[in-house]
Amino acid sequence: MLHAECYPQEERSLPFPERWPRASKFALSACAAAVAELVTFPLDLTKTRLQIQGEAAGRRAVPYRGMLRTAAGIVQEEGLLKLWQGATPAVYRHIVYSGVRMVTYEHIRDSVLGRAEDKSFPLWRSVVGGMAAGAIGQFFASPTDLVKVQMQMEGKRRLEGKPLRFHGVHHAFVKILSEGGIRGLWAGWVPNVQRAALVNMGDLTTYDSVKHFLLLNTPLQDNSVTHSIASVCSGLVAAILGTPADVVKTRIMNQPRDKQGRGLLYKSSADCLIQAIQGEGFMSLYKGFLPTWMRMAPWSLVFWLTYEQIRRICGVSSF
Repeated sequence: MLHAECYPQEERSLPFPERWPRASKFALSACAAAVAELVTFPLDLTKTRLQIQGEAAGRRAVPYRGMLRTAAGIVQEEGLLKLWQGATPAVYRHIVYSGVRMVTYEHIRDSVLGRAEDKSFPLWRSVVGGMAAGAIGQFFASPTDLVKVQMQMEGKRRLEGKPLRFHGVHHAFVKILSEGGIRGLWAGWVPNVQRAALVNMGDLTTYDSVKHFLLLNTPLQDNSVTHSIASVCSGLVAAILGTPADVVKTRIMNQPRDKQGRGLLYKSSADCLIQAIQGEGFMSLYKGFLPTWMRMAPWSLVFWLTYEQIRRICGVSSF
């Protein structure tokens, strides 16, 4: 009886990460993702602008200026701070998206599929875990991603003489909800989830596999050098796998919609894919690849280094 009474007191004396491990990992991953997002957001805005060029939504001829000229044009025509237009919903998105995907992946890896006897995680299990974690995380974060993409295009609408659609994040949520209902907030969620599954197969799977390969087969220790090598590899693979789905996702989410929330340009992600290839060629699927990779590489580096360090500082075991 005495033991039963003492146990809750012992539990309360444990550090927060040990009492609430999943909540702790969710919070830490959300913090690391917010830092990485703010550092690399201008590249994401540039990538979005590039991917919209040439689509049916704007039949008017648009110069394909390239990444650097597009970024410089935004600064000259709209101002430096416009490079962070849409950053607020992007941070909101990553609080949900990165928090859910990181906790889900670790749960799948450690509790559902399980590690091998030598503590390694077989590649096929890592692929399954990465794709599932990315898809689940993105489904929950899809409304914030929709608002982010829509707000990123507001500066372009102003330059084209079109009226602005939104006056802030809250207004964007309310307007999309009033025009398309709950379904409208999840517009484009299918290509969104497809992209997230591919990106996380590149990001989570590659990082986890490369990191533990280096630890098991080389003299490298579990430190910033190993984390940096693994994160650079994960950023490259994620960009290669995710760019085509990202192009489709961006176009579907940016298209005009009717009152029922149905798109007016594309019937589905497959229809958008076919239209892009037929109208602009296969390589149009890799439009924006350079800024995508140049963003994913530093994003991945900043995120994983920050995440691993704050886990260590907070007394949570290494990823």
